[in-house]
Formats: sequence, structure tokens, C-alpha cells
Amino acid sequence: MNGLAGRVAIVSGSGNGIGRAAALKLASAGAAVVINDLDPAAAQAVADEIVAGGGRALACAGNVVEPGFAERFVAAAIDGLGGLDIIVNNAGYARHGMVQNTPDELFDAMIDVHLTAPFRLLRAAAPFIRSAAKREAAAGGGHHRKVVNVSSGSIRGAIGHSGYAAGKMGLVGLTNVIASEWGPSRVNVNAVAFGLIRTRMNAPLAEGETRNETVLGAPVVMGMTPERFADVESRNHFGRAGTPEEAAGAIYLFCTPESDFITGQLIYVSG
Repeated sequence: MNGLAGRVAIVSGSGNGIGRAAALKLASAGAAVVINDLDPAAAQAVADEIVAGGGRALACAGNVVEPGFAERFVAAAIDGLGGLDIIVNNAGYARHGMVQNTPDELFDAMIDVHLTAPFRLLRAAAPFIRSAAKREAAAGGGHHRKVVNVSSGSIRGAIGHSGYAAGKMGLVGLTNVIASEWGPSRVNVNAVAFGLIRTRMNAPLAEGETRNETVLGAPVVMGMTPERFADVESRNHFGRAGTPEEAAGAIYLFCTPESDFITGQLIYVSG
């Protein structure tokens, strides 16, 4: 697989789970990848894995919601790997609560990570992408660049997900706008909405297990009871959760040259 040879990708939230699988998938197809995670060790481990396999990668640890991070992330690709062709907005986490129990802080945190951070990253990338496209067009060459925004099946109305779903639905709107604005620069902008994927965020808990973490200073409850997990699994056509690799496959599809005439689309990846 070398359909992405010569391309440079940035994947936010790629130290674990779906983001990690997506980064490895893109690297296996020949792309150089900038790995991002809150945990520098996690980001570096994925970059090292890609390099050990003969690919090109570097780590850019940091919080995607911090002012200035987007510019640093974009610069890591351009200065460290020589360009920018693929942007995957994947970083995120879930904090839930019924609307009457959702404080402004929780709602705002979900909007910040799932909508504001992707917006800032695309804004930071715009000058390079626009100038590169003009330069390539003037020389009679060039290729399509790709943006894949990770939304969620929660936008269909998952109870307790007001902030999370609002951010993810806003990202769909942003996808459509950027697809229109960047079409003349030969950039394809699409979104994927994942259903139940077996990651640490929602994989079933063993008896007596808790999987709570602190993310950006806030408690995040992860995992489902086996009974709830099985119930959610039963609602799709295959009767099972997807794997991170299957989720990554959908992201990869929108990064390939075969998707060059597909833009402004949202595809549900939910079985």
C-alpha cells in the first residue's frame, strides 16, 4: 500500500484508540504523520512505532484547545515533515449529563474540544493550503488534499449528550462550510460519524472495574456495564461493536485519491 506516498498528515488525538489506528493506517499507505496526544509518552510511542516500521513520523504533544496549539501542530507538519496534505480532526472525549444537570463549564468544554479546536486547526492550516494549491496549479500539477472531521452517531439524539452532540453536530456544519470554501483549492472535506467502537472510552467493564480518568482537570467516566454494552451492540445490523481499525478504515477512505470527487459528506460508520 503506497497510495498516500509523499503525503503528510496530522491526526489529533492519535496516541490511543481510533486516532492511533488512523495514524497507523495512513502511515501504512505511505503517509508521513504527525502524532498528537495530551500524553507526550503516548504520542511518542505511536511515532516510534511508525518509524520502526519504516515510515516517517514525529510527535506533537499538547492540548488541542489551548490557544496557539493549532499553529504549532501545523508547523510541525510543514517544518518537520515538509508539507501538509491530510488533516484528521479526531481528538475528543465525552462528559455526559442530562440537560438540567449540565453546567456551562461542561457544555463549553465539549464545544471547545469538538468544534472550536477543529476550527482553529483548519484556520491555521488555511494559509499554507491555499498558497500551495495556487503554486501547484500555476505549475500545472498538484493533488487533492483531504480533511476528515470525526463526528458521532450521538448527533441523532443520544440522551445525556447535549454538549457532546452539539459539538459534533457543529462540526458537521463546519465540514460543509470548509468544503465550499476550500473546493477551489482542491481540498476534499468530509466527516465520519462513529457508532459503537470498542475503545477504552466505552468498552465493557469487568466486574468491579472502574475506568474513570481525569481529562484536562475534569473527571471522565469511561466504560459501560456488560449489559448496556451488549444492548447497544444489538442495535446495529452486525450485532457487534466496531474495532478501532474499522473506524480508521473509514477515515482512510476519505484520504485516498479514490475519494477525490467526494466532498461535503457525512458518513455514518456504525454497522
